[in-house]
Amino acid sequence: MKREKDLWAKITSTANLAEALYNASRGKGHYREVRRAMQSPLALVYQLHELLESGSFNNSKYHVFKRKCSRKIRLISRLPFYPDRIVHHAVVRVLEPIFMSMFIDQTYSTIPGRGVHLAVSHIKKSLLKKEDTRYCLKIDINKYYPSINHDILLSQIKRKIKDRRTLALIEEIIRSAPGVPIGNLISQWFGNIYTAGFDRFVKETLKCKYYYRYCDDMIFLSSNKETLRSWLYMIRKYLYDELKLSIKGNYQIFLIEKRGIDFLGYRFFPGYTLVRKSIITSMKRKLHKERSMASYYGWLIHADSFRLRQKYFKDKPYAA
Repeated sequence: MKREKDLWAKITSTANLAEALYNASRGKGHYREVRRAMQSPLALVYQLHELLESGSFNNSKYHVFKRKCSRKIRLISRLPFYPDRIVHHAVVRVLEPIFMSMFIDQTYSTIPGRGVHLAVSHIKKSLLKKEDTRYCLKIDINKYYPSINHDILLSQIKRKIKDRRTLALIEEIIRSAPGVPIGNLISQWFGNIYTAGFDRFVKETLKCKYYYRYCDDMIFLSSNKETLRSWLYMIRKYLYDELKLSIKGNYQIFLIEKRGIDFLGYRFFPGYTLVRKSIITSMKRKLHKERSMASYYGWLIHADSFRLRQKYFKDKPYAA
């Protein structure tokens, strides 16, 4: 396996740091710390360059708070805009192509061009092959991000990266908190990297043709229950032995035609797709917010929702 080197100069170049500053600030101009930093962006870039080159960068202390994400309450960890979030963007800008080479096509979360709606498209196409995709195994990982083992994660990254100073910077970020904190751009990449080997195990060892993962939520489709039950045993064993992870007790094996697959805000059936009821309820509460409604319309167009769109979006310009 080829290991990449000579990455440090690319990460710390003023051109890369300037792009990272722009990316980190995009859509965040209403925050005071961002406005303050952007008053003298060029000086900030050179200051950050010196901080990294001198080896003086240390990951800052996290501000931790609770946030409701869909139907879950998550602990979100926020870092200062300068220097941390800019540094994270600088690292990701250079390492993204290397990280991308680790992922199978059915990994979606965070990856550019591979969001929820691509996953929806792939699942819908798979379910048209009714005889091959009659049953579903649906699992998610118990306390995924807090359970990520630092040593295992670093060993996975070292298989792709050889550059000493780059690895030292990544290790500084990884070891700055237990597990991997939710809320950072680079944390989302770490979350995907940690289970990249598992993805290949599913495709190459289990020979599961219809497998889809969005972060720690996964579905496996097959023509019969027995296959899924045997896979479940091997999945549990791999996750525990190789990654020190466990599956939540709410895993399900079921007939898709009867129940549908509740995944990514949709319910998938062979031949048609519905939007999850909680999404519709939330949409109705926000009918007066035009910006929110445009976002919900984006959800609806990927489902069989003609009547809903006619009822709530008939006269909207973006629905023309």
